Amino acid sequence: MADWLQTPPGRYLLAWEQAQFASAVADVFGFHAVQLGLPELDALAANRMPHRWLGLPETELPLVQNSAPDQAEPWPGLQRWAFVAHAAALPFPAASLDLVVLPHTLELSADPHAVLREVERVLVPEGRVVISGLNPASLWGLRQARAHLCARLGLSAFGASHLYLPEAGEFIGHWRLRDWLRLLSFEVDSCRFGAYRPAVRTDKWLQRWSWVEPVGARWWPILGAVYFITAVKRVRGMHLLGPAWKPRRAAAAAPVTAARNTHHTTHFTHRNTD
Repeated sequence: MADWLQTPPGRYLLAWEQAQFASAVADVFGFHAVQLGLPELDALAANRMPHRWLGLPETELPLVQNSAPDQAEPWPGLQRWAFVAHAAALPFPAASLDLVVLPHTLELSADPHAVLREVERVLVPEGRVVISGLNPASLWGLRQARAHLCARLGLSAFGASHLYLPEAGEFIGHWRLRDWLRLLSFEVDSCRFGAYRPAVRTDKWLQRWSWVEPVGARWWPILGAVYFITAVKRVRGMHLLGPAWKPRRAAAAAPVTAARNTHHTTHFTHRNTD
């Protein structure tokens, strides 16, 4: 996928996702955040957590030989720490991360269910996961499906050499991903779509179709080439309590009853003037 991201459609997609991740993670607070996969995209650049890591498999991380985040090294060009790990077996204890971002991680994984279960394990209650993925119900997805079909039928004119998107990975529809998240007790906070321009290959034609962006967002929002989902981990039976140091309101002083003597004795002196 790294080679495809250097093409005009790939750069266009990265630019849109970079803006979406910046908006989604800027106000997520905590101490520990992890991005799994896709080092070409700095999804945690706008986040202010003190500890941010980039997790990659060995095949995508040739320059880093560490295997744990406490021995990580800076990833070249990024203000994060990189470590080697499988997305379905993270070197973090349970309930230890506040934020996990998955830029196209699930669709490039051999077992996306296992990755989501691992994310649920390492997230704290009320922790957030942010996911981006290619939408199969889009112009880009339909063109990719047509190329695969023609390749299976032996039509070389529209075969695998004419794939528009990377051949690696498998599309996961946003409706199916929402069901997976619900089964793992995640609550979907938001779901957005973007990249409505047709499946063209040059910067020139991508610019010519720029007027489609606001039209698509208004009239066919779920047909964007990429979706962007934010979900929160919910734990049943847990109630968030207020701070222990919150001052209590001073109790009102008890009313004091004042007694008054309402009986007045009047003495009259009778003088006999006779």
